[in-house]
Amino acid sequence: MRRAVLAYLACPGCGSRLALSSVTGEDDGHVIEGELTCCGCARRFDVKRGVPLLAGADVDPLKTETAARFSEEWTRWTDLRGYYESQFLGWIAPIAREDFAGRVVFEGGCGKGRHTELVARFGAKDVVAVDLGESAFVAFQNTRHLPNAHVVQGDLTHPPVLPVFDLAFSVGVLHHMPNPEVGAKSVAGVVRDGGRLVVWVYGLENNEWITRFVDPVRHAITSKISYRALRTLSAIPAAVMWGAIKLFYRSGSRGEGLFRLPYRQYLSSMSEFPFDELELIVFDQLVTPVAHYLPRSEVERWFAGTGFKDVQLRWHNQMSWTATATVARSAPGGGARALAPDFETGAGGIRVAGSA
Repeated sequence: MRRAVLAYLACPGCGSRLALSSVTGEDDGHVIEGELTCCGCARRFDVKRGVPLLAGADVDPLKTETAARFSEEWTRWTDLRGYYESQFLGWIAPIAREDFAGRVVFEGGCGKGRHTELVARFGAKDVVAVDLGESAFVAFQNTRHLPNAHVVQGDLTHPPVLPVFDLAFSVGVLHHMPNPEVGAKSVAGVVRDGGRLVVWVYGLENNEWITRFVDPVRHAITSKISYRALRTLSAIPAAVMWGAIKLFYRSGSRGEGLFRLPYRQYLSSMSEFPFDELELIVFDQLVTPVAHYLPRSEVERWFAGTGFKDVQLRWHNQMSWTATATVARSAPGGGARALAPDFETGAGGIRVAGSA
């Protein structure tokens, strides 16, 4: 933990600022071991292994279980890879790398810090990343060399930060929360008036088969078995994906142009991934006890009414939703409007144009 992060931290209980009350270990500009004290309620929080531990004692057990399951994923696949940048920019478009330059940024759910590291390199003034699980320690190790990257362990529904951020994003996290809408509103709550918000979540459209066939297996079996057994099991569908991508979804492959391929955009984007990345993707789908696949209408509803303006909803790879908005607490109105080329506005609101 660098001392600079204190400008952004807040008590998850009362919302007051935190002060560094003791340091028992320090290295390379980081407080490695120490204690923080709330300036309001005097509650104390530890700093362990370079990470402030700011999760409250009353965290929902389901969120704790979900975070623990994902922590195994990020402590197994710890390295940062070159293709993460294009993947991230695809998820958050139309937000682009230049939108982070000079901004104070919040990340809701950071995993191993792959997006934290990118945003710091994009030139953010500071990026504060919050995650509930042990993966926060992996994220710290992956970003500790960056003076503008800060990792905090905390509950996203009670984010331990002040509402001062120019831009907040949450990629691949809200759909694993018990109530994704509460998570979205919590992330929006840390953004200053006039700041921007972007979230990416699983879509229901084109993924109904997952809710019908995969979800029951996830709930009954794969979210409960040992990590070692799940890693072994994940290799089987990963091998099927690998073969399909190499045969049909890679540019110039024999299946191109012969018939309409399901998940063409999504699977083609993985054509250069190594096999263990596909294992990670399958493991990620099967490890969690919670995964919501959200219809367009629900994501749109999160940002309807007051509090937001310039809302854009984009169907990414015809299987997921990216929503961007400007936070406007002091302005009336809001409502969603579609600006992305995949959409058109009709009498019934936003609908997908030309989708299958």
